[in-house]
Amino acid sequence: MFDPSSDASKNAHDAVSELLMGMRLRGASYGRLQLSPPFGVRFPAGPEARFHFVARGKVTLRSPGEAQRELGCGDAVLLPRGEPHEIVTGPNVSLRDYESYTRKPLCSDVAAVEACVKETNRENDTLIFTGRMEFELDTLHPLVGLMPQVMSVGALIGRQPELMPLLDAMEREMAEERVGSAGILARLADVIAASIVRGWVECGCGDATGWIEALRDPRLGRVIAALHREPGRSWTLAEMAREMGSSRSVFAKRFVEVTGVTPQRYVLVLRMRLAEQWFRRDKLSIDTAARRLGFGSQAAFARAFKRIVGEPPGKARRKATTGAAENGRTGRKNGAAREI
Repeated sequence: MFDPSSDASKNAHDAVSELLMGMRLRGASYGRLQLSPPFGVRFPAGPEARFHFVARGKVTLRSPGEAQRELGCGDAVLLPRGEPHEIVTGPNVSLRDYESYTRKPLCSDVAAVEACVKETNRENDTLIFTGRMEFELDTLHPLVGLMPQVMSVGALIGRQPELMPLLDAMEREMAEERVGSAGILARLADVIAASIVRGWVECGCGDATGWIEALRDPRLGRVIAALHREPGRSWTLAEMAREMGSSRSVFAKRFVEVTGVTPQRYVLVLRMRLAEQWFRRDKLSIDTAARRLGFGSQAAFARAFKRIVGEPPGKARRKATTGAAENGRTGRKNGAAREI
């Protein structure tokens, strides 16, 4: 049994904490929506997580394969894999794509969307703060794929009452529109979204038992943390076993039992996912990515990348660059500081 008071458990907790600290759920862009009911907003699938906070009004979140969720004032949800979804005020409302709304920049990464009936009482408008967020996958890449499709802050309030002042602060900032409120809302959204993820990890991660079991194994957790800390190191089986403090055979058997893959495969997948992130986020060259990840040549890196990702790194990098350019053009066309 996992005893949280034991030294071994504390070491395991340190491994989880280390990876969470390095997760860096980075906000890409945000929107402040003020809409008059009835309405329906369609959010397409995207590579980033999507966050929503309802500051006023009641809406329904619809996502394929998921039960509908009723969201009211103070509710926040995170869709970690950015799957397609809709926010509606009723079952038969017409839907409009989020990208089709005109946006007004509020600050460098927040834009306002207003689609209101001018004659109505503006206090009846629905207020929503939404954002695109990117998991910087240096750490938790296996875990993101195991997260639920929709994660709610509501399940955490009983265990993390400290979230209530943050949610209250978001609600006030949305309602009062004070100077600098856009930037403060963006930072609060980052903290609340990261807290949702942390709460899920602390509660055992639902069905994601294998990877968390690896982290909570006091000795195996040290190895996982070390691999993520130094992904470009030329890790040998002997070095990983030494990190765990066991023989190579015992380490390899335990690693496969808990994670479902060999240590070598784990390291290789970690490196390729990092390369994908660097191509998309940092526009890193293939040669630089290969050197950072410990490959002696571009050719060796390209072979490994295609084996894991399914396409050559050059093609993946071009797609990432093209996607970023398309997003930039969309944002300029809609009058936003950034595409949301």
